[in-house]
Amino acid sequence: MNGSDPKSKTGKLDEEINHTSIFLLILTASLSILIVALSGFNGMWGINLFRFILLLSYIIPISLRVNLDLARIYYSIRINRDDKI
Repeated sequence: MNGSDPKSKTGKLDEEINHTSIFLLILTASLSILIVALSGFNGMWGINLFRFILLLSYIIPISLRVNLDLARIYYSIRINRDDKI
């Protein structure tokens, strides 16, 4: 009867964080490839690419995602303990 796919129940903040994280991942990979290309792909360029990806990975704020999840846990605990709800 219902042949459509179910809709995902993610919030706008989750979607925005996901899009931002994907953009920053692409930026990190692009900058790493650019740095290795400017050095001329000399020697073991694959290892150098991996090193630059690791060095530039601090651009992606994983703590933002962790803080969002911790805030949700805190708010759900507060809501469960509220007797007026």
